[in-house]
Amino acid sequence: MKAAPFAYVRPGSTQDALAELGRDGAKVLAGGQSLVPVLAMRLGRPSVLVDINAVPELARITRADGQLRVGASARQRHVQHHAAAAEVPLLRLALPWVGHREIRSRGTVCGSVAHADPSAELPAVAACLDATMVVAGAEGVREVPAGEFFTGAMSTVIGAEELLTEVRFPVAAPGEGHGFGEFARRHGDFALAGVAVWVRTTGEDVVARISCFGVSDRPVTRDVSAQLSEALATAGARPTEPDLRRALADHADQIADEVVDTGGDAHASTAYRCRLTAGLLSREVARAYLKSLRSAEEGTSR
Repeated sequence: MKAAPFAYVRPGSTQDALAELGRDGAKVLAGGQSLVPVLAMRLGRPSVLVDINAVPELARITRADGQLRVGASARQRHVQHHAAAAEVPLLRLALPWVGHREIRSRGTVCGSVAHADPSAELPAVAACLDATMVVAGAEGVREVPAGEFFTGAMSTVIGAEELLTEVRFPVAAPGEGHGFGEFARRHGDFALAGVAVWVRTTGEDVVARISCFGVSDRPVTRDVSAQLSEALATAGARPTEPDLRRALADHADQIADEVVDTGGDAHASTAYRCRLTAGLLSREVARAYLKSLRSAEEGTSR
């Protein structure tokens, strides 16, 4: 099919872009990797496409105030290979799983976050790291924490006349470790289940957080510090990865039963998604914890 007729504008500044978004039926175009198929199948019929690729400040990738700031038109592949992105290891771990290289060469980080597909990797990364979304509108700029940003499947707090101008990911500190894993039938397909993991180890204290995707209508984030501490008490202070994975198995099963709330479909049943999630959780939490130990010892981030 072909897209329904629409007008096309290419503003040169953020303010001009916001003015164009004030027109009835306007829609933002950045990478277009999600929007163009929707247009082609006529699942969406915007009256105006506002192409933001001519706005220089929206393409920036910068590090400031302990954050990696990714602009609205910054390509996923550019972020993946940007030197500053090495300071956000979880983002670096997740990006190779997003589609294929050609898709990442056009798709944007902010576009994926704003699209809020329940099976997408980058919303889960943002949720796990408690990233900050910078949303601009006619009434000014507001900062929204990731925990308040996603409201449902392909639904966020962004208003019809607003623009997600930037996502701010906190850079990793020594003592932090990260894990990321997903299962899809083919690499590049949408995940049947996936997990993003953040762990911080300081002395005897350990803090752990997970975000699961592909299992609900939005990323599901949980604090799993208590479960990891219990597993460590069983596995010992310096466990190997297999030891820790075994100690985490029962906890992972319980967490998976709690977070998987999507019904079965043609791709996977609820029970199958629970098994996938539990397996990914035990593996990635174990790996993230061991990375956090090495990070604390070496004074680096992983």
